[in-house]
Amino acid sequence: MNEISRHEAGASRPAEEERRQEALLPAVDIHEENDAVHILADMPGVTRDSLVIEVDNGVLRLEGEVRIAMPEGLSPLYAEVRAQRYARRFTLSHEIDSEAISARIENGVVHLTLPRRDTHRRRRIEVQAA
Repeated sequence: MNEISRHEAGASRPAEEERRQEALLPAVDIHEENDAVHILADMPGVTRDSLVIEVDNGVLRLEGEVRIAMPEGLSPLYAEVRAQRYARRFTLSHEIDSEAISARIENGVVHLTLPRRDTHRRRRIEVQAA
């Protein structure tokens, strides 16, 4: 290995540590229905066990981590593939029933259903003729 490669490998370790701490914003799609709001969050590699979804004081927090194990007996000289963290926060409307939020994960996509409170569901008012 030449001196340039050794220098790059050694210099990348602190940078790698910094990148490990950064969290990516997962791409999301948000869909609305009369009785609920649906959020789909793209978090490839995240498993059910590494996913954290919490509601606190009207803020929905969605976090997940991809864990990549180093093969036993190997010592990396240079590593670009690393554990990745995803994090996203949403401020919830007073219309959302935070006690009834449900979630599932399928193929790295988190599906959140945020039901509306009964008092905040849209309804059509029938107009009567006089």
